[in-house]
Amino acid sequence: MMTQDERRQYLIKRLSEENSHYSYAGIPSDKNDQWLLLRSLMNVRPPLPADEEFLRVQDEYLKELISEAGIVDAGALPVSPSDRRLALWRGDITTLRIDAIVNAANSRLEGCWEPCHACIDNCIHTFSGVQLRLRCHEIMERQGHREPPGQAKITPAYNLPSKYILHTVGPIIDHPLTDADCAVLASCYSSCLKLAEENACRSVAFCCISTGVYRFPKKKAAEIALKTVKAYLDAGSGIERVVFNVFSAEDEEIYRSLLR
Repeated sequence: MMTQDERRQYLIKRLSEENSHYSYAGIPSDKNDQWLLLRSLMNVRPPLPADEEFLRVQDEYLKELISEAGIVDAGALPVSPSDRRLALWRGDITTLRIDAIVNAANSRLEGCWEPCHACIDNCIHTFSGVQLRLRCHEIMERQGHREPPGQAKITPAYNLPSKYILHTVGPIIDHPLTDADCAVLASCYSSCLKLAEENACRSVAFCCISTGVYRFPKKKAAEIALKTVKAYLDAGSGIERVVFNVFSAEDEEIYRSLLR
C-alpha cells in the first residue's frame, strides 16, 4: 500500500513523463509544492485515456485527500425555515455527499486549463480526476459544437462524494443586464433540475452560476436561482432537496436574507 507522499510523487512522475513539454519538471521537496505541481499537471493534461495503474493510484490519492478535508452529508444540513426542501451551505462543493452537484462550466465543457485556478470548474475537475475531462470531451465530440448557455450535461462524479456532476454554462455579462440574460440563467437551473430528475437524483447542490468571472450581479442571480428552483419543485418533482452552495460570506448573506 502506497502512502499519500508516494502516490503524489508517482503521479507527478507519470504526468511529467507523459508530456514532453513538462518532462524537465523535478519533484519539489515541499509537500504543498508537490501538490501544486501535480494539480497543475492535471489541469493541463489533454483529454486522453489513462492506464489502469495510473487511475488506481490517482483515485486512491484523491479519495484520501477529500476524506481528509472532511466529507459533508447533504442530508444532515439544516434546512431553510421557510422551505424545508431548501438548504444553504457555505463550503467546498467537492466534499459534499449528494446525488448531484452543479459545475459552472465554460462552453468547451472540458474544465479549466489554467493551472491551479481557483474557479469551481478547476476544483471539480481536479478532485474528480482526469477521467472527467475525457468524458466531457467525448460528450462534446458527439455534440459537434460548443455547449450553448442555459443547457446542461451530466457525467459521473468519479472520485467526488457525489454521484453525478451537472455541467451548465451560464451567461457572460459584459453589458447592461437584460431580460434575456436572466432567462438564460433561469434555464441553467431548470435544465439541471430536469436532467437530475431524469437520472433519478433526489438531491442537487447548486453553485452560484455566472456570478464569478462571468460577472452576473450576485443578488439578482440569487433571486433568479430561488425563484426558478421553487417553481420547478412546486410543479411536482422527484427532487426532494436542493442545496445552495456558496463560497463567500457575501453570497451566504445574500441567500440567507432571501431564504428568511
